[in-house]
Amino acid sequence: MRRHTLLIDADDTLWENNVFFEKLIEDFITLVEPCGYARAYIRHILNETERKNIRQYGYGVRSFGRSLEETYLKRTPPKILDGVPETLAYLTERHRLILFTKGEPAEQSAKVQRSGLQGFFEAIEIVPEKDTVTYSNLIHKHKIVKTHGWMIGNSPRSDINPAMRVGLNAVYIPHQHTWQMEHEPVEAGSSKLVILPAFRELRSHF
Repeated sequence: MRRHTLLIDADDTLWENNVFFEKLIEDFITLVEPCGYARAYIRHILNETERKNIRQYGYGVRSFGRSLEETYLKRTPPKILDGVPETLAYLTERHRLILFTKGEPAEQSAKVQRSGLQGFFEAIEIVPEKDTVTYSNLIHKHKIVKTHGWMIGNSPRSDINPAMRVGLNAVYIPHQHTWQMEHEPVEAGSSKLVILPAFRELRSHF
């Protein structure tokens, strides 16, 4: 089998992430609901607020909330999804692996470090946004042959669609707790698209 370059997402692909935010959001909605607002309306306003703040501040937590998260994360390693270490060990013997994730650099770097998975990857790339520009830059930087390059992740918006727009292949691994901001229809294209139920299924494909 020809050696491929596999770009692998981190949050909700290698470890649980958004489920913790969803729990906090549910707690927040429960707190605000007695003020007379419907749960769906509270969530709608929260989503709009998140969109505005992402444009202004980017991804990551701030102020008191950030302090709470950092305190928690320093004591808690990421919850690695089933089969991830064994699958990465299998893949790294056969292909070139690059961890490609987005978010606040220090925050994401700390999660990667605590995960213990960094040794499986030839390179670790953390960007503020995953779009066609960052994918094109990554292809150029790492000299990726597009027909043998694959983006693997759980987000149609950040992992699958922009990767396929620039000519990469993609493996979509849906996660039940994928952040709502990352939801959008998966686009068909000229590249190869594979949909798998779990990360460990990559061993049968690669």
